[in-house]
Amino acid sequence: MFRTEVHIPVSNLDLTLQDGIVTMGSCFAEVIGSKLQENKANVLVNPFGTIFNPLSVCRLLQAAIDQRHEFEQHLVQHNGIWYAYDLHSSLSSPSRDELVQLISQRLDQTRLAIKQAKLLIITLGTAVGYRLQSTGEVVANCHKLPASQFSRELLSLDTMQAEFENTLDLQKQFNPSMQVLLTVSPVRHIKETIETNSVSKSLLRVLCHHLSQTHQHVGYFPAFEIMMDDLRDYRFYGRDMVHPTEVAEDYIWDKFTSAYLDKSFITFLKEWEKMRRAVSHRPFHPESEAHQAFLKTTLQQLLTLSQRYSLDVSEEARVLQHQITS
Repeated sequence: MFRTEVHIPVSNLDLTLQDGIVTMGSCFAEVIGSKLQENKANVLVNPFGTIFNPLSVCRLLQAAIDQRHEFEQHLVQHNGIWYAYDLHSSLSSPSRDELVQLISQRLDQTRLAIKQAKLLIITLGTAVGYRLQSTGEVVANCHKLPASQFSRELLSLDTMQAEFENTLDLQKQFNPSMQVLLTVSPVRHIKETIETNSVSKSLLRVLCHHLSQTHQHVGYFPAFEIMMDDLRDYRFYGRDMVHPTEVAEDYIWDKFTSAYLDKSFITFLKEWEKMRRAVSHRPFHPESEAHQAFLKTTLQQLLTLSQRYSLDVSEEARVLQHQITS
């Protein structure tokens, strides 16, 4: 025995290919969401961009559900671009009106997705928050504004817990059948210092433990523990020594699929992986008779798979049809 594997009990969630899923939170929510998206799941991935702290995640969820939050009061212009303190910098615009419209569209999109979803995945990145001096509110993003405009603090467990309790109550009323899966991001926030990162992750882990123990519809996926205690080696980190490598992400993804997807979805994943490899295949002689026959066969198999699982494969079909010469 040269490692301690994290074993995740098979849940009763049994996600199918058609079940609605929403992911929100840190960049690890993007990783899981993107893998679901690549595998044709019915998923909305981080609609407000990467959000790291629990208070901002809760504020956005509440805004999407009850539509009471006034984002127009939380906009700022910097170097000719308009940003929202509550959102990631990727949601920005040179036009204030365009940004307001974009935010409104994302809120509507998220509200509809949550209403129809079977699962909401929330990944928490850090318990460190940045409070805007002029309003006293914790922001999701400082947008590279002067540091003097913000104060940094370690959010208290009580504050985060109270905000999550309110959010979960609101979510339960809005979509009683939706399950919530909490995770702590395995990405290391060492810019806050290694010591603070340890305390921060500990607070987030205690928060997730409490919520999963006190709410029947809330579960916990141990992505953090898989990275820290199962993989537990710098070879599973990228060159920045902060983010997991693709190998680590794939390993955690496999743990996720085994625990939460139903058998038909897992069977589909194997079929779809073969199809993805076939679609992306690039031969030395693309116009050869053999490859052209391969393309036509692959296209037919793709369309058959589409009909069997009710998939949108228009992009993959376009790639294949573009290569067929006759």
